[in-house]
Amino acid sequence: MLGLVKKLFGDTNEREIKKLIKRVEKINALEPQVAGLSDDQLKEKTTEFRARLEKGETLDDILTEAFAVVREASKRVLGMRHFDVQLIGGMVLQEGRIAEMKTGEGKTLVATLATYLNALAGKGVHIVTVNEYLADRDSKIMGELYQFLGMTVGLNINGMSAEQKREAYYCDITYGTNNEFGFDYLRDNMVLYKEQMTQRPLHFAIIDEVDSILVDEARTPLIISGSANKSTELYYICSHFVKRLEPETDFSIDEKLKIATLTDEGVVKVEKAFNVDNLYDTNHVTLNHHVTSALKAQVLFKRDVDYVVQDGEVVIVDEFTGRLMVGRRYSDGLHQAIEAKEGLKVQSESMTLATITLQNYFRMYQKLSGMTGTAKTEEEEFKKIYGLDVVVIPTNRPIQRIDMADAIYKSEDAKYRAVVKEIVERHKKGQPILVGTISIENSEKLSNLLRQKGVPHNVLNAKQHEREAEIVARAGQYGAVTIATNMAGRGTDIQLGEGVSEVGGLHIIGTERHESRRIDNQLRGRAGRQGDPGSSQFFLSLQDELMRRFGADNIMNMMDKLGMEEDMPIESGLVSRAVESAQKRVEGSNFDARKVVLQYDDVMNKQREVIYKQRKEILERDNLHDIVEGMVNSIIERTVLAYCPKEQIPEEWDLEGLLETCLNTFMFEDAITLSNLKGKEAEEIEEMLKEVADKQLKQRQEEIGDMMAEFEKVVVLRAVDSKWMDHIDAMEQLRQGIHLRAYAQTDPLREYQFEGYEMFQGMVASIEEEVSLYIMKSEVGQNLERQEVIDAEKLKTSGPSDEAVASDNEQKNRAQRRANKKKK
Repeated sequence: MLGLVKKLFGDTNEREIKKLIKRVEKINALEPQVAGLSDDQLKEKTTEFRARLEKGETLDDILTEAFAVVREASKRVLGMRHFDVQLIGGMVLQEGRIAEMKTGEGKTLVATLATYLNALAGKGVHIVTVNEYLADRDSKIMGELYQFLGMTVGLNINGMSAEQKREAYYCDITYGTNNEFGFDYLRDNMVLYKEQMTQRPLHFAIIDEVDSILVDEARTPLIISGSANKSTELYYICSHFVKRLEPETDFSIDEKLKIATLTDEGVVKVEKAFNVDNLYDTNHVTLNHHVTSALKAQVLFKRDVDYVVQDGEVVIVDEFTGRLMVGRRYSDGLHQAIEAKEGLKVQSESMTLATITLQNYFRMYQKLSGMTGTAKTEEEEFKKIYGLDVVVIPTNRPIQRIDMADAIYKSEDAKYRAVVKEIVERHKKGQPILVGTISIENSEKLSNLLRQKGVPHNVLNAKQHEREAEIVARAGQYGAVTIATNMAGRGTDIQLGEGVSEVGGLHIIGTERHESRRIDNQLRGRAGRQGDPGSSQFFLSLQDELMRRFGADNIMNMMDKLGMEEDMPIESGLVSRAVESAQKRVEGSNFDARKVVLQYDDVMNKQREVIYKQRKEILERDNLHDIVEGMVNSIIERTVLAYCPKEQIPEEWDLEGLLETCLNTFMFEDAITLSNLKGKEAEEIEEMLKEVADKQLKQRQEEIGDMMAEFEKVVVLRAVDSKWMDHIDAMEQLRQGIHLRAYAQTDPLREYQFEGYEMFQGMVASIEEEVSLYIMKSEVGQNLERQEVIDAEKLKTSGPSDEAVASDNEQKNRAQRRANKKKK
């Protein structure tokens, strides 16, 4: 059927290539003219292109000339001239697509074309690599070309200070790893001053080994965590303390709104008990928060009504259905306060402060593109998740590699005996061999067997990227035997040594099929680069994990019936097709798992966008008066709606409760009386309260004077950061337990979306209440300064790679910057 479609309509990929070849011919036609330019004239082209863009031309308008200039500059600086197929690859990247190019086709050089063209816009281009070794290597080698053409090049790696990172990001072209770019985005949304931000708006990224970064690592989110300043001990102390408080005298309760508020007498008792001068001082936010949470837990939340205790954990009871909401946690420290009240272990000493998936990070770029040797098998995922097409770029020379049928053995031991025999025979004639294993354990097992046979070899199984690249690069030398995990040394070219072509080129042996065809193709693609001779074969056993999972029993029965011996392999296309079919099923299953991760993260992503946008606005604005006023007005609207509901007649309204709540949250004593509220419509009450609040804000402005703008920033930032971090924690707890909802015949994702939205609304209300309370009630000291909710020294970063913990240097740099800020 597919063949018929291709006959009728032609191959889509082929049509794309033919269309791009026409443009290649135009670039080639310019070559003699550009070659006649002097070095200075060639460099001047960058200034000319930028001027043309400013006058209204597009990148597409100048692409032909720009590519011709890069090709000529590369010849002069690097001694490398772009092949026609590399020009095609460059155009695919410029269009925001994925270029699939076989190993050895020069992807790094291809990237220079689209990188230079897009850097002319002056908005920054990010080149994303899988490890820091490649980022460093490519920034130095390709950097010479960009610098020759008048471009600036930056390198962004772990351990750099914010100043160094900012300098790197403000270069025309910035090299770095996926993790570092993502973590910098999260860190930028935790800074206290806009000058501390490092990144510019995300403009254009070219991702090298795009399948590894956007597919293989997509299930593990980037996380910045820290030891919370909220000591678990303080929860127990506050829980014990609030039991001594007297209702009505020390606190008032509103069961309808689930609010418990300290009276003036209660505030005095707290101040005496904890030896503080003013509970509403910004230095005592944590204490105030703990006492309030403990009070709510003590008087408003009843065991076996609002929650139950099961297996040492507090489980919330749904107030409408009565069912247990496993995995859901009260936010804003309330859950921990209830745990302390019940004498249980208080959870979450470590908090997630910021998190994002690589999927959502890279989808924020205005334009995205990528390169890899293997992307076509995952085209559906690239298209659905990222909106990226895959274009397969033809090779510069025809592929000479011979791919032999899989050899399948009954047992794992028989397979390894066959692999060793094959290596010994090929090694005798000097043919270099690269053996791919799927685990460190298997690579060491094979190494021991080869040692017994006296075959010298290199083993590569750890992430020592520089050494990896060095060993892999030598794998094509005469007589070399290299054992590596399938992904080791990715991004490094294997060139054949002298005399190797005559003995058959590089031979690849796969000791097991990976669950993804893409990884197998990546291993095979190590041989046969640029038209070199080469060969590949996979050795499998019926005890391999993939074979066990998908029908090995049937093949085993067939082998037994035929009386086949253990060391006799099956080399059948039928079995190979069955293996490929199994791989397709696993790939589909893995895609579904990544899609689910993204669907859940999309809920958080919308919330994250709202918070980060608001946070950025707070940092950039000189005056937050209208934001604070909006928060106070929002509280007034919610409070009036709760105490003066439309479905009740005015005589039934709880005006006393309304007044008490206002006095306890944002209103000065005696600012308004009960008689002022009586006899008015709800809209009139709301308007009157807003007028009073506005007068009070102006009064606070007069009292505090010039420090008011900074005071508002201190309070708002503190509230947003602490509540957002609590919310991330609560959402993570919800996410972990939400799958259990399926047992109640409900869709877990729909439940997560609904409850996540409710929790977010609650967090926003909580931010507004804290800001209003502190703006109206706290005293302002002379040492007013913005504070991180978590100490910089306690920050940890973790993501898909093994480089999980922020280096000591980064932590020290952050600490030093905080110390410097305090001195100022």
